[in-house]
Amino acid sequence: MSTSSTVRPLSPCVQICQIEPSTSLCNGCGRTLDEIAVWGAMTETEKAPVWERLESEGYVSKD
Repeated sequence: MSTSSTVRPLSPCVQICQIEPSTSLCNGCGRTLDEIAVWGAMTETEKAPVWERLESEGYVSKD
């Protein structure tokens, strides 16, 4: 479970921008095109469930 003290980078982007057609997810960061498009405008509260999904799916480390 994430807490407000969790330190995360500004973005999960790893500069590997390739959208997988079958899943509509970026092969690099695991976000959808919609999530990528609005990421800069999202609040930390809105980003939290996306971060949790990316962590649980192995796109980013929980450490």
